[in-house]
Amino acid sequence: MRYILVVDDDEAFRKAVARFLQEAGFGVHVAADHRLALEILEGDEPVDLLLTDIVMPDRVNGLALARMGRMRRRDLKIVYVTGYDLPGIEDEALGHILRKPIEPAELVEEIKRILGAQPE
Repeated sequence: MRYILVVDDDEAFRKAVARFLQEAGFGVHVAADHRLALEILEGDEPVDLLLTDIVMPDRVNGLALARMGRMRRRDLKIVYVTGYDLPGIEDEALGHILRKPIEPAELVEEIKRILGAQPE
């Protein structure tokens, strides 16, 4: 099974995405902020891909979280989601950027493509 860490401060979005991914056969961890996300990444739980919002509170955005995540897990795949138009963001991103709102099927297909495998 492939595992996804979903990080978003919007509880409704976070729960909906977790449900879609679980229904698609992925294992899912969720975190409302960078602190919990880093705890998960520093632990023993498997995480194959970080799905993170870019704009989050507390001065640590998704770009910074992705860099910190890669320091802890070098092979971590990254997908960003955002509802904002952020000029130049592609230059800083370590992975693909998806725009909110996003269709569940599109999200699942993009994650499968990036992981290069079906969830099992």
